[in-house]
Amino acid sequence: MMSSAPLPIHDLMADARWLAHRYDPGHDAFQFQYVDRARHAAIPFLTDEYLGDNPPLILRRTEAVAAAPLPAPIHFLFHSAYCCSTLLAAAFDIPGVAMGLKEPVLLNDLIGWRHRGAKGPDVARVLDEGLRLLARPHAPGEALVIKPSNIVNPLIPAIMGLRPQARALLLHAPLDAYLASIARKGMLGRLWVRDLFGKLMREGMLAPLGIAPDQYLGLTDIQVAAVGWLAQQHQFHMLTAQLGARVATLDSEMLVARPHESLAALARLFGLALDDAAIAAIVHGPVFARDAKNGADFGKGQRAEAAQRGLALHGEEVEKVAHWARIVADNARIELNLPRALLG
Repeated sequence: MMSSAPLPIHDLMADARWLAHRYDPGHDAFQFQYVDRARHAAIPFLTDEYLGDNPPLILRRTEAVAAAPLPAPIHFLFHSAYCCSTLLAAAFDIPGVAMGLKEPVLLNDLIGWRHRGAKGPDVARVLDEGLRLLARPHAPGEALVIKPSNIVNPLIPAIMGLRPQARALLLHAPLDAYLASIARKGMLGRLWVRDLFGKLMREGMLAPLGIAPDQYLGLTDIQVAAVGWLAQQHQFHMLTAQLGARVATLDSEMLVARPHESLAALARLFGLALDDAAIAAIVHGPVFARDAKNGADFGKGQRAEAAQRGLALHGEEVEKVAHWARIVADNARIELNLPRALLG
């Protein structure tokens, strides 16, 4: 049953604080949660875990879309995980310029729906409408910068095809840094890469790597992590060829080492009016001074120290798997460095 709206539907849809949170294909309805700007800034992801258990506002898909205002310009931060993407999305909470959305679950729902057998045209229609709802402006003149979860990456060609004016960054961590991140996260990190592996396999993204399916069970957890990294790296290579100047690539080490230049170049890619003073305020402000996922303070050099501790503990395993992954990449003709670098 559809819940009654507390305000006229056009007023609700004009207020971007009503986040388009989920899509329910069984009822062909969108679910909305009220998330003000302060709440966006306070939480790392737009998931139920962080939004709480407030009852959603539920609106029929056709009615919500018909009442939605014209969307703002929209751009994307696509990523392969554990590469400072949450930090970068948080940096685009800039009143009057842009609003960053960190992993809206609505897009995850569409991947799940597709995996359950939804037809391509139906997914494409709801994806188009969902993007329109996510792109409702938070303030006049603002753009939306959306960082989807990386499980949404199979939909990147469709997303960019539906939004021909959009630009995107393809963000990743270097192979060794990524593997060390997974290793030091313990069991949860290893379970996560196996879950990702299964989703990538379902999307056919492991086939180009040349690893026979009967070998999958013999892979260690960190090898599974490497395979997932290579599959996403292969996709990013294809996207740079397909989308050309609409995309740029960046690795997390470069972002951390050169944050001011990275933000300036990304602002130019997205067409956002950010001068040096505004960028300096972001880089020297709270966003870059804390852990984007848990809010803990980050001192200068602390990220590098954490990475070194991980390598010290898991260095032998990471080194051996990285060597193996480079052989797999050579055999599959996958370059470890991406073209169209955001920074020279």
